Amino acid sequence: MGCSIAGMSSPTVLVLLAEGFEEIEFVAPLDLLRRAGADVTVAALGDGIHVTGRSGVILHADTSLSAVSGDFDCILLPGGPGVARLRADARVAELVKKQAGAGGWIAAICAAPTVLLDAGVLGNRRYTAHFSVAPELPSALLSERVVVDGRLITSRGAGTAIDFGLAVVERLFSPQRAAEIAKSVSA
Repeated sequence: MGCSIAGMSSPTVLVLLAEGFEEIEFVAPLDLLRRAGADVTVAALGDGIHVTGRSGVILHADTSLSAVSGDFDCILLPGGPGVARLRADARVAELVKKQAGAGGWIAAICAAPTVLLDAGVLGNRRYTAHFSVAPELPSALLSERVVVDGRLITSRGAGTAIDFGLAVVERLFSPQRAAEIAKSVSA
């Protein structure tokens, strides 16, 4: 894992973006990670780099998933209706399995923990998710805003996106860096 210490590389994060993603669950963690100094790559699941969210907001990814190579310190999966597309793409499950096998960080919010279920990485882990996927994830701790278990970070949904993003910053950088970022965005 990278860090923000002078002379060392910043943590690298791959965010997967599928049509129908939940905008808040993408933008809030992305913003907080970039404020912290993470090297974030946004990869569109499809061939193009313009992706439409669930509320019709069109965002510009950095690249397509097919063009991504290399390893990342963290893979982040936003939720929303686009999770169905993440689940339908075998490349996503393979990336998640590889990340888990390498001991890397995995962050998933809202319905995205179902992708982790499909990839077989939830096991006996503690996690949370959106109530809408509770039938598929009966062990989800639905009353928890953010759950961290080892190198797995999960969160409930759009209303917890800032908490989720700060939890990822805390794990990739430090509690102090997360506190600095939290202070910089507080009212």
